[in-house]
Amino acid sequence: MRTIAIAIFPGVQALDVAGPLDVFAEANGFLPADAGYDITVVAAEPGPFRASNGLLMSPDRLVGASGDRYDMILVAGGPALPTNASDPRLTDWLIEATPRCGRYGSVCTGAFVLGDAGLLDGKAVTTHWQDARALAGRFPEARVDFDRIYLRDGALVTSAGVTAGIDLALALVAEDHGSAVALKVAKRLVVAAQRQGGQSQFSPYLTAPGDEASPIARVQAHVMAHVADRFTVERLAQIAGMSVRNFARVFAQETQATPAEFIERARVDAARHLLEGSELALKAVAYHSGFGSANRMRAVFAKRLGITPAQYRASFLRPLA
Repeated sequence: MRTIAIAIFPGVQALDVAGPLDVFAEANGFLPADAGYDITVVAAEPGPFRASNGLLMSPDRLVGASGDRYDMILVAGGPALPTNASDPRLTDWLIEATPRCGRYGSVCTGAFVLGDAGLLDGKAVTTHWQDARALAGRFPEARVDFDRIYLRDGALVTSAGVTAGIDLALALVAEDHGSAVALKVAKRLVVAAQRQGGQSQFSPYLTAPGDEASPIARVQAHVMAHVADRFTVERLAQIAGMSVRNFARVFAQETQATPAEFIERARVDAARHLLEGSELALKAVAYHSGFGSANRMRAVFAKRLGITPAQYRASFLRPLA
C-alpha cells in the first residue's frame, strides 16, 4: 500500500485535487487491497474552505501532524499561487517531509509552492504554460520547460495545468503497476489513453507580444504563416522595418528567445499539428513545417520534446479497445 498526501489550501484549483485523486482511487479497484493507494488530503489549516471554483473542501489532516509520513506528496495548484507567497506552514512542512518521500511533486501551479520551499533548484520542471515564464523568473535556478505535459527529475514530478494532473497520475500508476492498469483506469474515467510527457500543452512558445500591432508581432505572424520558408535575420528585420542589430535585441527582449529559437519552435508547433491531424508521411510533415528532412525534424523533437515525431503521432493513434 502506497501512501499519498495531496496538499490543498484556500483557493486551490479543485480539478488539480480531484483529477489525480480519482486516478489513484480508480486504480485501487484494479489492484489487490494491500497494493493500492492510501490517499490523504492535507492542509496547513482546518477546513472547510473554498476552492477557486467555490467548492467547499476540507483536509483529512493538518500538515505536520504526528506520524505523517508518506510515500508521495503532491501539491495542487491554484490561480493565485504565481502572484502570492506560499503559506510558510506548508513550505516548512514540505522542507521537512519531502526528504522522507520516494516521490514528491506538484500539479499545475503547485510548482510555485515547491519553489518557495527551495525544492526546484537545479531541477527540470514544468507548470501551466501561462505561468511557466513567471515560474522561471521567480526561481531562476529551476530549469523550466514551457511545453511538457509532465516531467520527472529524480524524485521530483511536476505537471502542466489542470487536467495534466490526470496524465501525471496515470504515468505514476503505470510506473507502479504497469501500463495495462493505467489504461484500465483511463478507460474507466473515459479519458484519452495517457498522453506522453513530451506532448504539447497548447502553443505556449508562440504567444504574441502584448501589442499585437508591434513589429515583433508582425514578424511572428509572418513566420507562422510561412513556416516552411527559409529565413534570415536580415529578412526578418526587413519585415519589422528595423535594423538587424536593433531587431535582434528587441525581439529577444519581447519574446525571451532569439529569432532562430522562435523559428524552430514555430516549426515544432506546425509539425505537431500535422502529426496530430493528418496521415502525411514524416518526410512530408518535415517539408511542410520547414525542417527540410525527417532526420532534422527527429533531432529537434528529441531536443525539445524528448520524444520522436513517430512517438508523438502514435500517442494520438493508440486504440482504447
